[in-house]
Amino acid sequence: MRQSSARVDAGGISDAAAVERTLAGERDAYRVLVERHSAYVYRVAYRMTGNSHDAEEIVQEAFLRAYQKLQQFAGNANFGTWVYRIAANYAIDRLRQKKNEESRREVPSRAGEGELEVDPLSQVKDSAPSPERLAGSVELAKKMKEALDALSPAERTVIVMRHWDGCGIEEIAAVLKSNTSAAKNTVFRAVQKLRMALKPFAEGRNAAKAVGTES
Repeated sequence: MRQSSARVDAGGISDAAAVERTLAGERDAYRVLVERHSAYVYRVAYRMTGNSHDAEEIVQEAFLRAYQKLQQFAGNANFGTWVYRIAANYAIDRLRQKKNEESRREVPSRAGEGELEVDPLSQVKDSAPSPERLAGSVELAKKMKEALDALSPAERTVIVMRHWDGCGIEEIAAVLKSNTSAAKNTVFRAVQKLRMALKPFAEGRNAAKAVGTES
């Protein structure tokens, strides 16, 4: 994750100044931090949970916790990174809670339940995609969602942080509350699981191209 602790918006107030003013009693100053970083935190939360409802709750909870613990925030640290870690830790807790709840109950899914929700932040414009390409993209997105859902909360977190947000191993280890060696192992394990889960889909696509049934 790459954000500057000295970041300044159009209003001319940096993160550090906004934190100081908030601690001095200016609530509007904290609103500056929320507006500046909420979109990024939402994007991370969405990628970790896969749905907008949980992502919105994580954003709200992350900034609430950050506000409540602002006295503990080190002024020379990066506020964006700090609130990111709070959001990521809360997302991990929610994922683990959901995993536990799902393991305790076995209810047949209703029609339409669990349908893939399209991530509006990941859409890429295409001038004239073919029907085959569109179908393949939807199918790949579905397979990716299934593969991500099968990962443990920690594994899903490292995939989001490492391969979508470009976070370093040290930062991943800090979020997972582990050492760098353990974090590296989690990254490796998560990548291997995704590769194995997506391998049949990739092989199927290659076979279709070989016989000319896919453009």
